[in-house]
Amino acid sequence: MDAIKEFWGYWRDDGRVGTRNHVLILPLSPAVSTSASWVQQAVPGTVSVELHQDIHPSVSGYPLAIRTLAGWVDHPNVYATVLLALSQDDPVVRDLLPQLGHHVRYRLVSLEGEGGRRAAQEAARQVAQDYLTASKSLERQPAPLSQLILATECGGSDACSGLSANPSLGFASDRLVEAGGTSILAETTELIGAEHILAARATSPSVDDAIWETVRHAERAAMRMGVDFRGGQPAPGNIAGGITTIEEKSLGCVHKGGNSPVAGVIDYAERPRMRGLVIMDTPGHDVMQFVGMAAGGAQVMVFTTGRGTPTGAAIAPVIKVSTRTALKRQLPDLIDFNAGSIIDGVQTREQVGWALFRKILSVANGERVAAEILGHREFGIFQGWGAEA
Repeated sequence: MDAIKEFWGYWRDDGRVGTRNHVLILPLSPAVSTSASWVQQAVPGTVSVELHQDIHPSVSGYPLAIRTLAGWVDHPNVYATVLLALSQDDPVVRDLLPQLGHHVRYRLVSLEGEGGRRAAQEAARQVAQDYLTASKSLERQPAPLSQLILATECGGSDACSGLSANPSLGFASDRLVEAGGTSILAETTELIGAEHILAARATSPSVDDAIWETVRHAERAAMRMGVDFRGGQPAPGNIAGGITTIEEKSLGCVHKGGNSPVAGVIDYAERPRMRGLVIMDTPGHDVMQFVGMAAGGAQVMVFTTGRGTPTGAAIAPVIKVSTRTALKRQLPDLIDFNAGSIIDGVQTREQVGWALFRKILSVANGERVAAEILGHREFGIFQGWGAEA
């Protein structure tokens, strides 16, 4: 295969490159989520999310929430953001704005500052329209693959996940890493039982230690809450799909990381400081993982599934990969790519992996995926594992 060395994206002032050029309407409290949706509908071409969690210094995981919101505002796929708040004096506003660099385009609109909901919505609508008009002046330009961060995810896994979709994604991930790019492997709770495989590929003793400690930390947190991951996993859907133990599930999960050395371990919603394969500490919840990896700067995401899911992310395309051809036929409007030809015996992992790598680059170049077409923009922020016992 001829090496592919670039994609076409939107260069940002800080030197990063986006695969999309979104204007984001971001609510900073649940009370203004309806207003954010109203603005998004009033200005077609913008994107928004609904925030259902209270974000306040007194609420668990507040620093993670601030970092996550900052990562979404300061994302290479986002041209500009309209921030909606109840008041300009809200703690979240006070703590979020200093996290945003001078290169970030945003405007804060508050119900208090504008004199009510209707006035605030109209003010936000006008700002969003102005941003959208300005965004159209940007054109895609060539960029090296070293600028690309890929997020990898699996959900609704079945007995074929570790045989078809996940190894194919791992092959594609390796090709990106070889080209100088970055790939994020997440789902800490689904590394349990396979952490030794990743630790053996650590690039340094400190990375080795971080892999072990990250998994142990998640296990200790679960035990404090009276939950045993090793007894509570796999989930009922996984069992119905043919997975028998958490170790079997984890062994399939780590295939998404291919065979590349593990260059580092980062916290939830943290931007990678190194290139290569990186592990992000996230829960096993699909939506929260996508939100965290997007906050870390991932411009393209791949979601392998054996059971099917419509989940998407507002600011980054999510490529759905089926483990079986039957699932692609069953859910043709949700699945973007079929890895089931490996199970069918008509293609090899390398053949499907190369095809998936090309699909990732096509999406990075602007091809829309099912989750974007269907308008899926699920949003939830991880609140952390809690204090140590």
